[in-house]
Amino acid sequence: MNHPITIGGFTAPDSHFARKAASVAARAHGNNPAMLHHVHRSWWFAEFLGKQRGLKYDREVVYIASLLHDLGLTDEFVAHQRFETDGAHAARRILLDEQYSDAKAQLVWEGIALHSSLGVADLMAPEIALVSLGAHVDVMGLNYNEISPSLIADTLELYPRAGFKAAFQEALAQIARTKPLTTVGTGIVDIGRRYVEGYSIPDVCDLLDHAPFES
Repeated sequence: MNHPITIGGFTAPDSHFARKAASVAARAHGNNPAMLHHVHRSWWFAEFLGKQRGLKYDREVVYIASLLHDLGLTDEFVAHQRFETDGAHAARRILLDEQYSDAKAQLVWEGIALHSSLGVADLMAPEIALVSLGAHVDVMGLNYNEISPSLIADTLELYPRAGFKAAFQEALAQIARTKPLTTVGTGIVDIGRRYVEGYSIPDVCDLLDHAPFES
């Protein structure tokens, strides 16, 4: 039997629901270790920030939402909405099928759906804020200096980056290729313009100008 992982004195949740989330993440990202390691690092960075800031939060909810926050970027769970929303819907459905509480499943949904919304998620419940904060440490290095170098080094040893920058940009580029209209008003627009040939979406100014009103 595998023991829960510990880094710097912190131990990952090991409930039935936490193990289910880890299993789903491993299956969904199974062919993409860079993305799988990212969701695990996101949890650890969220945990370190939460403890550093003295926040009170449901660790299991943050763990589950962190591990499942990129389901919408996987072949198994991609659907027709923004990738964050696709992932949130999938995670909530999985959890409710496992008899997780409605309230906690909704909190997981919100954490995943809002994880890319800087300036919004970080002002909400600590569980929602930490999912976003943990992911952004790993993606952009935001709040990196709040985490001790030893904790970062230990996390990277267990979950190496494995070319994550390129893998993540390719995952977002695939969204721009296949669901371009879901990228309007998001950071994926930059990815699409750089990496996707023929990428074309309505300009936000055009959308405003063509609203069905005189002025």
